[in-house]
Amino acid sequence: MSFRGHVYSSGFKLQYIVEGNGVPTIVVGSSLYYSRTFSKNLRNSLKLVFVDHRGFSPPHDCKDISQYNLDLLVDDIELVRKELGFDNVIVIGHSGHAFIALEYAKKYPANVSHVVMMCAAPNFSPEGRAAAEQYLNDSVCPERKAALALNLTRLPQEMATAPEKAFITYCLLMGPKSWFDYNYDATKLWEGVEVNMAMFDYVWGEVFRDIDITENLDKLEAPVLLALGQYDYLIPPAHMWESVRDKFSNLTIRIFEKSSHAPHFEEPELFDKELINWLFNS
Repeated sequence: MSFRGHVYSSGFKLQYIVEGNGVPTIVVGSSLYYSRTFSKNLRNSLKLVFVDHRGFSPPHDCKDISQYNLDLLVDDIELVRKELGFDNVIVIGHSGHAFIALEYAKKYPANVSHVVMMCAAPNFSPEGRAAAEQYLNDSVCPERKAALALNLTRLPQEMATAPEKAFITYCLLMGPKSWFDYNYDATKLWEGVEVNMAMFDYVWGEVFRDIDITENLDKLEAPVLLALGQYDYLIPPAHMWESVRDKFSNLTIRIFEKSSHAPHFEEPELFDKELINWLFNS
């Protein structure tokens, strides 16, 4: 089963791509990017619904940050759920999108059976960024560090050349921080993806910097799976979760040892197995 559609919310065109059979599962983020990163095999067990949020949907020139309020991003997910006629859903969020998935599950607990957070930090605070830098500094791979240093020399010029693609440029040049294979070129994954830079500057730069994920956790009824990559230097190391781990009533953590910032793409067979086992045993 595969089809595409869209909904409009406050003038934003939110595309969704539905692929697979099984339990309805909403994946928050770019419908194009994430539909390319989850395995074909997973579509045999889950009906994956890849949904754009406002950061990936036109109009791309909207600079009104009030339109990127976290509560509005959460309500957009609910709009898509209603549009597709789903009752209970699994909700998945990767990296910063994990915050959106978690907040959705808090606000609409009756509609969520499970929450999957992948490669997420407890927040994007300066302390967290410093911990991530220290984790990279402590690594013993000079080749990875050299590749990153080279990319950092390219970053200012490439972002200045195409400021409307700054988020994608950053993601691509941070490859040594975010892929187990530090030379991996993710360009094809981003083909055709457009971004609202005002959204990313505000949400990633301010909202996620200051977020307190423990707020309203008592309203969260669904179990949570946190999937992390051993070689993920884009976010703080796993031990940063210890300060909030006990705040969750049902949290399972899995660390993938041959992955960085995308275990679902880098170790798809193992990720699928762990995910399916957890879904049907939690």
